[in-house]
Amino acid sequence: MTDIQYNFESPKLKLINMDEVGVETVKWLLYPFIPYGKVTIVQGDPGEGKTTLMLQIIARLTRGCGVFDEDDNASIKLENNVPQNVIYQTAEDGLGDTIKPRLLAADADCKYVHVIDETDMPLSMLDERLEQAIVKTKARLVVLDPIQGYIGANVDMHKANEIRPVMKRLSDVAQRHKCAIVLIGHMNKNNSGKSSYRGLGSIDISAAARSVLLVGRLKNNPQLRVICHVKSSLAPEGKSLCFELHPETGFSWMGECDLTAEDVLNGSSSTDSKFTTAIDFLKEILSQGPVAKSLVDEQAEQRNIKSRTLWAAKKKLN
Repeated sequence: MTDIQYNFESPKLKLINMDEVGVETVKWLLYPFIPYGKVTIVQGDPGEGKTTLMLQIIARLTRGCGVFDEDDNASIKLENNVPQNVIYQTAEDGLGDTIKPRLLAADADCKYVHVIDETDMPLSMLDERLEQAIVKTKARLVVLDPIQGYIGANVDMHKANEIRPVMKRLSDVAQRHKCAIVLIGHMNKNNSGKSSYRGLGSIDISAAARSVLLVGRLKNNPQLRVICHVKSSLAPEGKSLCFELHPETGFSWMGECDLTAEDVLNGSSSTDSKFTTAIDFLKEILSQGPVAKSLVDEQAEQRNIKSRTLWAAKKKLN
């Protein structure tokens, strides 16, 4: 009989008793889509508006605003509307000719937007400079665009055993500094697959994220884009949101819609948009002149029109 060999240099056993673990409340950059202290993935085909969406969110944070003017769930509201630092890394676009003009167009305060200089060495998710930059700037949001640009040259993003430690390290950094980390990713070419399996690389990338969002455009209205929840581990899945990328007016939030991620991937041609309902409602209730806001809110609630959608409709109608 062979004696069992023990490795006495292994780490000593440490147990955590759940009775001694304190309960923590999740804080949100955008409820229930982007949590602080966690990793979120925003994925979609090229040109669908993923980067534009994130630059709009970045612009709002640099001005000390929630993502929506009336968004009471954003923890930014709990911080006295103080502008927040952001780290934005891109492996695809030029900073001076593409990113800064788009930030300025979104009315961002660029002194709160930081980029880690990759001149001497490309950045990766395992790079210590990432955490150092978060500590130095006290950034509340980090965006890496795209995922494959920051996985690391020696990591095969299709192999689970190589991806898991990378994502674990990134998740730990987000948790330690209560910082939202957003990875922007492209879709694979498996058109018949479920939305949860359409992200580029190993499924373990999505598995490590606490929220996964899909951004796609509509077949019959390419200016209209939809944000759908593919995965939500910390809250109920959010109602899908619409935004418009108009060649003349630019970016505009358009309220909620009933489309799912599968609808968008299958090329649905209709949003069933709550936004259209809200516009029709405002035209109707204001047809005879000004009406008290309290009455508008009351009747909107009776028609199941959310305040966020009502606000978007108000702005659209000027």
